[in-house]
Amino acid sequence: MKHFLFIVAIFFSATAFGQYDNINAGEVLNYRIHYGFITAGSATLATTKTSYKGQPAFYIRGTGRTSGAAKAFFKVDDLYESYVNENKEPLFYVRNVSEGSYTQHLQSTFNNNRNTLVLVDKKHTDRPAKTVRVPGDVQDMLSCFYYLRSLPADHLRVGSVIRMNVWVDDELFPFQLKVAGVEKIATKFGKIQCLKIIPSVISGRVFKEKEGVTMWVSNDSNRVPILIKAELAVGSLKASIDSYSNVKTPLSFAK
Repeated sequence: MKHFLFIVAIFFSATAFGQYDNINAGEVLNYRIHYGFITAGSATLATTKTSYKGQPAFYIRGTGRTSGAAKAFFKVDDLYESYVNENKEPLFYVRNVSEGSYTQHLQSTFNNNRNTLVLVDKKHTDRPAKTVRVPGDVQDMLSCFYYLRSLPADHLRVGSVIRMNVWVDDELFPFQLKVAGVEKIATKFGKIQCLKIIPSVISGRVFKEKEGVTMWVSNDSNRVPILIKAELAVGSLKASIDSYSNVKTPLSFAK
């Protein structure tokens, strides 16, 4: 379960972002998480049109929780929040997580004009705020999900590779996603045509291999995440779409 929201955050769509015209405020995506054969919990990504310090912004909220038997042996209660401006740049990012005995509460405030961010550790209040230099194209773990929706369709042809810098916890990681093919995926709603995406990740920390994660997103104007499979250092994880609402256009499922 650890870092599950990071996996969900790299699901993406290729719909034009623009002035948020093609992302519905109020969009909610819910996923059921399976660890091996166990239903382990759920994750949600939700969006709201709002403002941040007087400027128009998009608010993104991600949550991940264990349930049932999984909660008894490893409890997860994760909250991620991100404010993104109209230029698709992150403004403020929060990671507030509880995963077993591990807890963390970090806040990052981005200064995009100066290519810096200010990191505050809300768990260890005795630690001073830290200013970090970052590249001009930096995204946080949630904003990258919506940033990638700005890419034109020709960036998502089979064989394409997309590169970006993602701020994860308290450090920066170069990241890339490869469009590997087009496949039909079975869901509780029926079958749907999807793009198959393989992200390159850091092996040894969470994932079993460098390319131990495979994702499928709807091959339409929504680019809704449908399914994810991840080979972890211990065991395997799968997340499948469980419900959705307020997407831009109807999803086309076939029975």
